[in-house]
Amino acid sequence: MTIAADLDGIREFLLCATPPAWVEWALQNPSTLLVDHANCEKKAASTALNLMYRYVEHGSLLQKLSRLAREELRHFEQVIAIMQARGVEYEQISASRYAGRLRGAVRSAEPQRLVDTLLVGAVIEARSCERFEALAPALDGELCAFYRSLLKSESRHYMDYLKLARELGAAEDVEKRVRELLELERVLVETPDTEFRFHSGIPPQSVRA
Repeated sequence: MTIAADLDGIREFLLCATPPAWVEWALQNPSTLLVDHANCEKKAASTALNLMYRYVEHGSLLQKLSRLAREELRHFEQVIAIMQARGVEYEQISASRYAGRLRGAVRSAEPQRLVDTLLVGAVIEARSCERFEALAPALDGELCAFYRSLLKSESRHYMDYLKLARELGAAEDVEKRVRELLELERVLVETPDTEFRFHSGIPPQSVRA
């Protein structure tokens, strides 16, 4: 499967594209973009590892998420190396509302909790991949090449989470829930945020009176 085919599937999966206003906001905040990207890679690895600890009875989950965690940590190392080369300090910054709101929608009872967590993972990975593609042409050569290099693995991560949810959940429930989570995700992407983050919505000045 080609990168282009993977991206076509992600565009069909998501309910909206990243707004151009977010891309402009990212270009105005290059250091925060890298710092929050590093945070996102670290959190993605942590999420995969937590699922592996919690759901040891699912062999396919353990296999897929072990590989995913290793790849996310490698991406984290690559972002850190770029930050160091550019003199960008790794500061503590607050998380965006994006992942918190999506994870807040996860149901508490099993097996729905597992299904929802996997679907949230799929949504986040799909959006990350879509944003890498949207950003790459506007960045300098090094970052453009780096973000393009992430597309294949990030699109595979999205598919791994989605396939696991469909494998471990009831078909009707999975499709209903993924639609609900995507509707929430669309709102988070298209509405204003007060601070720029990798998964933030549009800047506040994008809202017309």
